[in-house]
Amino acid sequence: MEEIKQILEKLLKFRDDRNWNQFHTPENLAKSISIEASELLENYQWGNKNTDIKNIKEEVADIFSYLLLLCNSLEIDLIDVTNDKIKKNKEKYPIDKAFGTSKKYNKL
Repeated sequence: MEEIKQILEKLLKFRDDRNWNQFHTPENLAKSISIEASELLENYQWGNKNTDIKNIKEEVADIFSYLLLLCNSLEIDLIDVTNDKIKKNKEKYPIDKAFGTSKKYNKL
């Protein structure tokens, strides 16, 4: 968790040194996450044989960076909400019903 805080501080300094906070609205950050996720998916457009791991790493870093900035902007604790979501998913997808299947919880 301390590493995440350090990365966020670096991102905020990078952003603030360039006066980019004005562009980092929650709406723009959400758009940027979607755009970067699409760029990640582009690596798999023609199957797994054509993937570029260097590019994948860069796109993952972009997504993570924008997500941290969005969470900071909206005062969302990423660790807390992720833990809450895992708990919720455990209830929605009990092992005895969900094991080995990709069905949605309401189809189990």
